[in-house]
Amino acid sequence: QVQLVESGGGLVQAGGSLRLSCAASGRTSTTYEIGWFRQAPGKEREIVASVNWSGRITYYADSVKGRFTISTDNAKNTAYLQMNSLKLEDTAVYYCAAKSFRTGKYDYWGQGTQVTVSS
Repeated sequence: QVQLVESGGGLVQAGGSLRLSCAASGRTSTTYEIGWFRQAPGKEREIVASVNWSGRITYYADSVKGRFTISTDNAKNTAYLQMNSLKLEDTAVYYCAAKSFRTGKYDYWGQGTQVTVSS
């Protein structure tokens, strides 16, 4: 099993920045990719960004390209999402998830952290 714990959410004004962290523990070697997702009220969950643990392969949703940066620190088994130039529409609960070798799916999820962007 893999446990994921997010932190770093909060309230920020539009145009501001936040850095989310996702600390992984347990059998992290059974996973190869970390994804950040978000879900706003009344909307479906969407993927924001993903990265493999080596940090060499990344993906960004069009809505966050140029504003968000995903990274990993393998020594700490932690992934980060640096969010700059935040917009009102970035308000959501943000989740990190780990994709496992066994299924190729995001089998492990954190509890989520709230990000609220105010005007």
